[in-house]
Amino acid sequence: MEYRQLGASGLRVPVLSFGTGTFGGSGPLFGPWGNSDVDEARRLIDICLEAGVNLFDTADVYSDGASEQVLGQAIQGRRDQVMISTKTGLPTGDGPGDWGVSRGRLIGAVEGALRRLDTDHIDLLQLHAFDASTPADELLATLDTLVSSGKVRYTGVSNYPGWALMEAQGIAERDARPRFVAHQVYYSLIGRAYEADLMPLAADQGVGALVWSPLGWGRLTGKIRRDAPIPEGSRLHQTAAFAPPVEDEHLYRVVDALDAVAEETGKTVPQIAINWLLQRPTVSSVIIGARNEEQLRQNLGAVGWSLTPGQIAALDAASDVLPPYPHTPYRQQEGFARLNTSLV
Repeated sequence: MEYRQLGASGLRVPVLSFGTGTFGGSGPLFGPWGNSDVDEARRLIDICLEAGVNLFDTADVYSDGASEQVLGQAIQGRRDQVMISTKTGLPTGDGPGDWGVSRGRLIGAVEGALRRLDTDHIDLLQLHAFDASTPADELLATLDTLVSSGKVRYTGVSNYPGWALMEAQGIAERDARPRFVAHQVYYSLIGRAYEADLMPLAADQGVGALVWSPLGWGRLTGKIRRDAPIPEGSRLHQTAAFAPPVEDEHLYRVVDALDAVAEETGKTVPQIAINWLLQRPTVSSVIIGARNEEQLRQNLGAVGWSLTPGQIAALDAASDVLPPYPHTPYRQQEGFARLNTSLV
């Protein structure tokens, strides 16, 4: 397993990490993902640790906290062998104090996560979404308190707009607060919007990307094909409404390119899609998930080899889309293009 620094921090993370959204799965969103109990979770963690994957990602909204509970029980006796990443900020109830990252809400959320995980610290705490109602000064002061107390080691964000992340970094530097070192983002061969603004920001500010849904919400499993129905067992049947959108023709064009590379390499479509992400700037770790041992072992096969420059170029071309304004003229007009050197 390869390890990389998480952004500009001293935390070294594996290039593959494990997402535990399948642990204790229930409800219309998480139930179709999987519902590993403690015994199965322990087995999946065993396999991860054997492969060098020691970062496990969860969130308080995953199955109403069940994911954190199952993860905490499954790592009993080996907490020193694993790193825990969890997220908070999304609504966990209908009350006025059940959402966001105000001082009281954030401190309470961390205390709750520590109880469910049965641990005394969180290695990486990420804000699951941007809360426009909480001033950045208040948020960063609260995070500083949590880090100083030892309950949180590092902080990051998830699904954040670039301007809000940059504002927070500036305030942290001004006030000597801990800076965000991670951004958990949606990024895949069928979802490259991260590259337009968030990737250059991450490179400039030392923020490592933790990639969620690297297979495009299950669309890049190798089972989705042109002119064919969605296969039985796909979670898209129940969760497509929650998925990041993609036009069908774009999806099929990318799948065709993946199939061609799969034939050349003997690797699976998911392995190729994940390996492509590992070659992208600012990516610290790709979060893989698995409902069972077979899926996990297949995803672990995405490392230990590299796509050729020609294969990367073919995948880049098939997955490329024109970015939105103000990036559009930098791609379309020579005068604009001369002023811009793209990160990717």
